[in-house]
This record gives sequence, structure tokens and C-alpha cells, in this order.
Amino acid sequence: MKTMNLFNVLIISMILFGLVSCIETKEKQIEEIAEENTFVTKANDAEACLGLMQTHLDAVTNRDLETLASTLSPRGNMQLILPGTEITNGVDGFMEYHRSWFKAPDWTFETNILNADVGPELGMAIVEVIYREPLRDGVPYFNRMIVSYVLQKVDGQWYVIKDHASSVEKSTDKKA
Repeated sequence: MKTMNLFNVLIISMILFGLVSCIETKEKQIEEIAEENTFVTKANDAEACLGLMQTHLDAVTNRDLETLASTLSPRGNMQLILPGTEITNGVDGFMEYHRSWFKAPDWTFETNILNADVGPELGMAIVEVIYREPLRDGVPYFNRMIVSYVLQKVDGQWYVIKDHASSVEKSTDKKA
């Protein structure tokens, strides 16, 4: 009788061990899927964020006010920080600045995204910009800048909320 009870305990123990092993295997599979989904989500966020950044840059290059406006936060939060000027706050101020600037003739705006860091809700991109005018005060003009952009995800979409430009080299700089 004791042998039968010991045998039953052994069988039940083996079944329980098998069930626990299956549960642990399932939990590991769930964790692996979650990690893969997190990786995919991060990759998708980075791709979407950088895609929006490129759309924004192309809108400036092409003087496309409608597309430019579509890249800005629907919450109205925006800051434009340019060398030698006070901060321009809000989407309306940003758009007014660009409306005026886009009317100026014969300038070009070349961009290159140097690096980016994208999180779940905020992203940032560092962009090299070469701004040129064929003639300013009778001579060719250029301004090589590094621009920091901050992007924010709102309702699943990315938008530019900060634009901070720093001049690195301008044709008008005093030569030593």
C-alpha cells in the first residue's frame, strides 16, 4: 500500500513538474515576444520620428508652409531659438517667421540629419544645415549651422516642438 502511495506521489510530482515547466516555458515565450514587440515598437518609433523630421526639413527646403504646419504640434507648443534673437514661442509665431522668410528670393537650405535619439514620447535630432544666398550685400553668403530639434509624440504621431539653431561658420565671420 505504501508503495502504491509513493508511486502516486511520484506520478503526481512528475505531472506537476511537467506543468510548471510548461508554464515557465510559456512565460519565457511571452517575455521574448514582449521584448521583440518592444524592439519593433522602438524601431517603428525611430522610423516615424525621423520620417517626420525629414518631412519638416523638406518643407523648409521647398518653402512649403502647408506641409511645415502639419509637422508642428497640434497643442500649439513650439519654440524657435535663433542666434541673436529672443525665443519665438508657439506654432503661430513659428509659422509667421517662416511665412516672412519664405518670401525672400534665391536662398537654399541643405540638410543632413547627423544623429537622433528617440524615446517613447520624446525624440531629438541634430541636423547640419547649410543656408546659402547667391548675393547678400553684393557677395555670396552662407551659414553652416547645427540645429537641435525636439519632437514629441501626441496621440501616436510625432511633431516638432523645438528648433534651436547655432551658427558654426558664416561667410561674414571675421577671418583671423
